Amino acid sequence: MVKLSAELIEQAAQYTNPVRDRELDLRGYKIPVLENLGATLDQFDTIDFSDNEIRKLDGFPMLKRLKTLLMNNNRICRIGENLEQSLPSLTELILTSNNIQELGDLDPLSSVKTLTLLSLLRNPVTNKKHYRLYVINKIPQIRVLDFQKVKLKERQEAEKMFKGKRGAQLAKDIAKRTKTFTPGVAVQPEKKRTGPSQADVEAIKNAIASASSLAEVERLKGMLQAGQIPGRDLRQGQCQPSALQQLQTVHK
Repeated sequence: MVKLSAELIEQAAQYTNPVRDRELDLRGYKIPVLENLGATLDQFDTIDFSDNEIRKLDGFPMLKRLKTLLMNNNRICRIGENLEQSLPSLTELILTSNNIQELGDLDPLSSVKTLTLLSLLRNPVTNKKHYRLYVINKIPQIRVLDFQKVKLKERQEAEKMFKGKRGAQLAKDIAKRTKTFTPGVAVQPEKKRTGPSQADVEAIKNAIASASSLAEVERLKGMLQAGQIPGRDLRQGQCQPSALQQLQTVHK
């Protein structure tokens, strides 16, 4: 485990990523807790915390500039309250391959009114009944969920399912939260993959195919190239040829 210190933040790699955002690379340090982020001096659009040991999404100071948080392959099981107060510009949150269990555990995201892209792929919560409609109802401004564009039909279904007293009761019934949070409890880490799964490839293909503008297509491709699909990291060259061949079809 490595403490997220001001010194580590100052020494970490910084660069302009493929979508021309200023990015801080803090991936792979086995960091357990988010702290000391005031040392970033709010100079970054994106912070990459992939491949660490973080269990709770909280501990942020005021970071007005931060738009994208990459939290792939951590152990996150809880989301802190009032994220919108610390991260008023947060638009993209990638929580792929974490340990969020219950629909109610996602409720703190409902107050983040700027959030338009969210990935919860490979979290147990995605197997819950009505998962997708529940998230769309809780975060109505969401545009892309799990790399699939939110359709008008889904918005209408979510509104119908959760409206009125009956809908509110249904939301309450299915939205239990994980009651206990014990930092010492071990979560079995998922085996690292060498390339994206077929589901990831299909999700990105679908997102690009249904993108409403060229800018959106380029943004999705940029995210792809930045290694934001689980198990894939072009930046560090850790991509198997087979994975590259799979993904090349996305660009055609």
